[in-house]
Amino acid sequence: MRVAALNLASGRGADGRPLGRAALREALRGLEGCDAVALSEVDDAQPRSGGLDQAAEAADVLGARHWRMAPALAGTPGLRRDWAPLAGTLRGPTRDGAAADVGLGHRRPAFGVALVVRRPVTAWHALDLGTGRGRLPLVVPDPASGRTGVLLFPDEPRTAVAAVLADGTVVAATHLSFAPPTALRQLRRLAGWLRGLAPAGPDGATRPVLLAGDLNLPAALVRLAAGAPTLVRAPTFPGAAPRVQLDHVVSLGAPVSASGRAVRLDVGDHRALVVDVSPR
Repeated sequence: MRVAALNLASGRGADGRPLGRAALREALRGLEGCDAVALSEVDDAQPRSGGLDQAAEAADVLGARHWRMAPALAGTPGLRRDWAPLAGTLRGPTRDGAAADVGLGHRRPAFGVALVVRRPVTAWHALDLGTGRGRLPLVVPDPASGRTGVLLFPDEPRTAVAAVLADGTVVAATHLSFAPPTALRQLRRLAGWLRGLAPAGPDGATRPVLLAGDLNLPAALVRLAAGAPTLVRAPTFPGAAPRVQLDHVVSLGAPVSASGRAVRLDVGDHRALVVDVSPR
């Protein structure tokens, strides 16, 4: 199967401006042929991104009937912290095709991660990974003075969404903290949780367990925390001229063979990591 990880950056283009619906859909066509796509920094019903349901748009472009968004928070992320944690919940299509908070029956502005799958899914799961205490220093221009200043951007709630496929394979998407100690702790917990979701086959053999997303960690630390290496080594950030790999696809279950590459798309500030996975 072909698995991809992409930081959507709330649907912003290379210039940092929000893409309209048509431009967003055209950019996502670069992932056509993928069986599972893990999306980070996904908006739904956010005024800043035109109120789009970005996970649903991705699913439609890719011809995927199965998808879920795992909101990390309700409201709009930012320095004002005028949002509420929402991690551990799932949002997906209802019978009429509209998105809703699964179990809540309504839709409200949200931000989080999403998983889009073209293969049959038998179960969906969400995991609340908590919020780190770290703050990310950001250089921000001051229009009044023409100078730049540094603001400390607070960490946000983190979450994960996992799908159990009809053949027993587990695929998951996440976006971990920008603070390495917190990201390492989150990845250890997430890896153990995902391994526990994989059903054993009739012969007792384990099934593939694939984790994809923006892990905010280099490959060496991913291996340390997950107990498994990233399947493909390729720099993904920043998207225009990548120097480091923050986006990974990791195999946590049965051994697999893999090949892949980083792909530049006209959306987001990372390159997409696209990996072809096959059992050994």
